[in-house]
Amino acid sequence: MKKMNEEVEAGYFPVMEKISSGKKFKPSKALRNKYWFIAILIAVGTWFMIVGSFYGISYLISQDEGWSHAAFVAQYLSVVNYWTVIIELVWLVPALIAIPVYINSIEYSVISETGEASPEIYVRKGIINITKKHVPFRTITNISSRAGIIDRLFRIGNVEIQTAGYSGGPGGQSGPEEKLEGITFYEEVRDFILQELRRFRDPYVVGTEVVHPRDEAVPRISDSLDDEILITLREIRNVLERIEHKFDKEEGEK
Repeated sequence: MKKMNEEVEAGYFPVMEKISSGKKFKPSKALRNKYWFIAILIAVGTWFMIVGSFYGISYLISQDEGWSHAAFVAQYLSVVNYWTVIIELVWLVPALIAIPVYINSIEYSVISETGEASPEIYVRKGIINITKKHVPFRTITNISSRAGIIDRLFRIGNVEIQTAGYSGGPGGQSGPEEKLEGITFYEEVRDFILQELRRFRDPYVVGTEVVHPRDEAVPRISDSLDDEILITLREIRNVLERIEHKFDKEEGEK
């Protein structure tokens, strides 16, 4: 690290800005309430399923064995209900405690500290395993906003992002590569990202737009090595010009 800093000071490498230093925002507290609601809904639904199964199974057994169904339920229902509640509380209480901690760990950023659009979308999530993901705008192929029934109940929504070359989640499951969830102004975030995408790729296709071909800066001829070399040299020149401009800017600030 010390050697790297010396090389930066000597001018061998440009000074790197902090990638994740943009203006961050967090999900709405309504996302916490949504997760609490889902957890309690699962617990109540599980309780109803277990108690209902007990009623059904005990009824069938009483018909075969000639027992009194009412007496059987009166004798064992309290035991089944007690252990069901205990098992539910074993996972529900830790879940209700962990949900706010997880929500507080989430950070999003699409705007730099200067107020201009960042070249990438930054997402941070996790409690034990902290994941920091950077999705460059130039790699985004699809973007959509989604608000389910429970989302609309809490007046929040999600922005889902897909990029080129992404094959899905574990096991090849389909789904967005990254998701900005629990946002009250999710439509504004989606429109902002679309606006920035049109700057990187004009026109940006959203499903019904017609793709118009663009002429390249250098005409390509099939199997032409000279054109490939010329394109590469121009790209190198553009990079050097940007680095030189950065150096001039830093010297001017000094």
